[in-house]
Amino acid sequence: MSEMNNKKIYSRRAILAASAAAAGIALVKTTAGQLVHALVPGDKPPADPTTIQGVPSGKIGTRSPFEQLVKKPSDISARTPLQHLVGTMTPSDLHFERHHAGVPFIDPDRYQLLVHGMVSRPTVFTLSDLKRLPSFSRIAFLECSGNFRTGKERMTPQEVCGLTSQSEWTGVLLSTLFREVGIDPRASWFLAEGSDAAKMTRSIPVAKGIRDGMIAYGQNGEALRPEQGYPARLFLPGWEGNTSVKWIRRIEVSDQPFMTREETSKYTESIKGGKIRQFSFDMDARSIITFPAYPVKITKGWIEIRGIAWSGRGKITKVEISTDAGRHWAPALLQMPVLDMAHTYFRYIWKWNGEPTEIRSRAVDDTGYEQPTLDQLVAARGKEMGGYHLNPVTSWQIKRDGEVLLKPEKWK
Repeated sequence: MSEMNNKKIYSRRAILAASAAAAGIALVKTTAGQLVHALVPGDKPPADPTTIQGVPSGKIGTRSPFEQLVKKPSDISARTPLQHLVGTMTPSDLHFERHHAGVPFIDPDRYQLLVHGMVSRPTVFTLSDLKRLPSFSRIAFLECSGNFRTGKERMTPQEVCGLTSQSEWTGVLLSTLFREVGIDPRASWFLAEGSDAAKMTRSIPVAKGIRDGMIAYGQNGEALRPEQGYPARLFLPGWEGNTSVKWIRRIEVSDQPFMTREETSKYTESIKGGKIRQFSFDMDARSIITFPAYPVKITKGWIEIRGIAWSGRGKITKVEISTDAGRHWAPALLQMPVLDMAHTYFRYIWKWNGEPTEIRSRAVDDTGYEQPTLDQLVAARGKEMGGYHLNPVTSWQIKRDGEVLLKPEKWK
């Protein structure tokens, strides 16, 4: 036998597996069938990665095994890990979720959107029909109207207000669809109905739909994720998330609201005098410091305070930082470009002297609205106010040992 025949021929995969084993790293297959690195408990990656062959190119990108970014789920929602994000864009798989009857399984080839009611040409649009119409993209945040939790010191930004995320949304403008069907000029409202088991429905003013509403089928350069409404959803920039009906299947145009379950017994707010606030669509200006925040522990010296601010009414014009529990305020630096109805990144350089204190942020938008404290919200709405549309200034306590804890607040 020749010398070559006597030699063992190793595949690239075998070489990689041997290298990974020597380094204390496991090679595992993803659901797409590609090899990725996975840490073996108790082992470490190689001290010199230049001595080991890397994994080959795959069908999809993967995160480093050191980056364990996950949403915090409950039965009906899952929260974005705001404290771990870099910048303002949310990876699609980390976008928050809120469902009323779980995530439906929909065949895009059988998808249909019916637009009818006060229109000249009632029409059923397939997904292909929607994609043939002029497309539109924008970057904007989405936020659940119930996006506020407090009451404990050991809460992360994710737990406090992780029901907000930001994406680039792509689809067709509602104004385009309304022209296609010939909307009646007397029409003032439309019903949006989803394909989930709850048949989630909301009444939406036609004026909002024409101004900037869209039927989105794309998110961050790919198709919508199923949790975000695949294959198509309504998206209404700046408005409470439940109005951006996912898995949308029907739009009925009318001259009055439909008074559905979700806008009468749900998504309304108690206020002073025994009254109920209804159709409070806009998400008010808000901000939160995402670093330093629980469970971070800081050391004495210079620190860059970082966070995000947003408003459903327009652009953020100013974010102010207080490092002495609200006695004094100073302007933070806003990361450009500042977009309408979008998360805006802010930064502030601070030298901590090692003494206990509180840090907080407050946002101002281009309508002049200033983010309120919880006490101000209670004064305006009363202690009986519900849990919707609460956007209070959030404070983080800095302990003497550098531990950062939430300052919990109660209003009932």
